[in-house]
Amino acid sequence: MTDGDDGCYRQKKVEERGKREVAATSTTTAITAAAASLALNSISPSSSSSVNHKFTKPFLNQSSPNRFGLIKNLANPPSALQMDAKPALKHDEELPEVMTEFMVDMSCEGCVKAVKNMLQTVNGIKSLDVDLSNQVVRIFGSSPVKTMAEALEQTGRKARLIGQGLPGDVLISAAVAEFKGPQIFGVVRLAQVSMELARIEANFSGLSPGKHGWSINEFGDLTRGPASTGKVFNPINQLEEEKPLGDLGTLEANENGDAFFSGVKKNLKISDLIGRAIAVYVNEDRSDAGLAAAVVARSAGVGENYKKLCTCDGTTIWEATNADYVSSKV
Repeated sequence: MTDGDDGCYRQKKVEERGKREVAATSTTTAITAAAASLALNSISPSSSSSVNHKFTKPFLNQSSPNRFGLIKNLANPPSALQMDAKPALKHDEELPEVMTEFMVDMSCEGCVKAVKNMLQTVNGIKSLDVDLSNQVVRIFGSSPVKTMAEALEQTGRKARLIGQGLPGDVLISAAVAEFKGPQIFGVVRLAQVSMELARIEANFSGLSPGKHGWSINEFGDLTRGPASTGKVFNPINQLEEEKPLGDLGTLEANENGDAFFSGVKKNLKISDLIGRAIAVYVNEDRSDAGLAAAVVARSAGVGENYKKLCTCDGTTIWEATNADYVSSKV
């Protein structure tokens, strides 16, 4: 072999060795990249990183746990605040649906037609039944008592609320507190919608314009007005740092001193309130001695009060005075 041939042979060997090294390096790089990609795709989305990656997971088929939202749930666990927080009193939202019964002064089918035609114009009423023989109108829906009572009175007929609640659902389904003056008049109605939710409606007159705090208090002792009704009612299972369950927030009276409230309260059981008191205060923060208070008494549920005659004095329901029917003042 000549020197020229030997030089060509050595040059070919060098070029072949260089190609093999380049191929080996490319293969190693590809394997490393594939392994890194697989590792990244295997990381749960809950893993934190300073880089915002977008990963695709073609290996998560229909049988994957992510199908049931497990990975999503792990990525966004509820905080302690989210788990422990309890909604406060909700005001002026659509009320839960309940059955409300009125006794209405009806004597003929014409009366029935007039009542039905009027109530059909009221928002929130889902169904109604008129029982002429018992003079009872049963209304199911979310409309406030005040709105339905005013509609019935517009027919020119006397109407009295006689029951509210959900038939057969809870033992004590309704309660009432009446403020009979001499300065503050009003009525607060409570209806148990479920064991976890109560519906509250209130009407007041005689208040000074502006905001007033009000609450359900521990005792029904009215010897010194609100001052003798104790602290704001709070069950023993309520955490101390939470807002007391009996805190009803704020009433806002208009320039005439009238206030109307409708709302719902979670975890409020009406059976726990009988014999306690509802108090209204001068100040929004209830730092004063209070304006007026009334005892919470059980009210008739649905189908529990069809009598038209009071056995104590023989007075019929239509002979009762406006002083006895407090809500007519507000």
